[in-house]
Amino acid sequence: MRGQFPGLANNWHYLDTAATAQKPQAVLDAMMRAGGTDYATVHRGVYARSAHMTVAFEAARERVARFMGAASANEIVFVRGATEGINLVAQSWGGAHLKAGDRIMLSQLEHHSNIVPWQMVGEKVGAHIDICPLTADGLVDLDWLEENLTEQHRLVALAHVSNVLGSVLGAKRAAKAAHAVGAKLLLDGCQAAPRMRLNLAELGCDFYVFSGHKLYGPTGVGVLWATAETLESMPPWQGGGAMIDRVTFEKTSYAPPPSRFEAGTPMIIEVLGLHAAIDFIDAIGPEDIFAHESALAAQTRDALRSINSITLFGPEKSAGIVSFSMAGVHPHDIGTILDEEGVAIRAGHHCAQPLMDHLGVPATARASFGIYNDESDVAALVRGLERVKRIFG
Repeated sequence: MRGQFPGLANNWHYLDTAATAQKPQAVLDAMMRAGGTDYATVHRGVYARSAHMTVAFEAARERVARFMGAASANEIVFVRGATEGINLVAQSWGGAHLKAGDRIMLSQLEHHSNIVPWQMVGEKVGAHIDICPLTADGLVDLDWLEENLTEQHRLVALAHVSNVLGSVLGAKRAAKAAHAVGAKLLLDGCQAAPRMRLNLAELGCDFYVFSGHKLYGPTGVGVLWATAETLESMPPWQGGGAMIDRVTFEKTSYAPPPSRFEAGTPMIIEVLGLHAAIDFIDAIGPEDIFAHESALAAQTRDALRSINSITLFGPEKSAGIVSFSMAGVHPHDIGTILDEEGVAIRAGHHCAQPLMDHLGVPATARASFGIYNDESDVAALVRGLERVKRIFG
């Protein structure tokens, strides 16, 4: 795999895939063609190249639908990323369906993008937010969730895989619990989509979001999925071209989904790059990707236990993500020294400050694996951390 990623030249040990994945040459080539010899606008032009690009653009929507196991391509909304997808649901669905006294259930491990939009809409309409705790090993406590959901809860929003702990949600059980009280379930799939086989019917959720750049695709594109019925119940979030049916100064009527939620000229090049990225990982197989990355995470946890100043966070079985701290050393210092050794990790709160508060640390160091990593990356990480320990005594 490594040779297919131009960004990994010179034996660079890249362990920050949970933040953003490197791009394979196949994706870069697809984007170059889309922005060069094939480029034209979509949906509007009457000339041949525009028609061809429109076909390619909508073929990408069909490809995403198959990748997710969606019933129809009309259930796929292209957004700038998972953050925009969650904001769209919060402002459109939430603004139309939430009212004063309603409750929203989140968990203690959520990314800020799955917290702040709900706070904003909650403040606007008078809805309250509840927080599901974690088990001792860093999983969303579904026993607690089942016991504490009420008919006041209108929405449950959870990470399918934690971006800090790598813990995998029992999504099907969470969906059943939410639906038992009449609530909808939104899953943040940013860390799950690149490494797990998605089957929306099996998951049972009502909304699913992910970002292209964590899926070995480009930045600036993501996906929101919801059933056709749910999308029909949602008003537009942004106004402009493409999302309309008829405009007059007196009144505007809106296009059906998904066009209703895709105002303006879309991210043409990025959508075609996403199509190539999905083809790339599907050819490898999400099950094999999950197994490979999980094995590297397990190997890393075993190796880091030999350094007695390191504290590991999260479950033993994680989806390719390992977060840790070293006694007496700030994670930023760990990251800086590792960079000198040619090892790139993440250091900070990972846009999950409430989880850091729960863990009792201001930040953690995080190694996250991709399909291009192997045992040499684990060995380089361990060598680098041993140097950190020598420097700080």
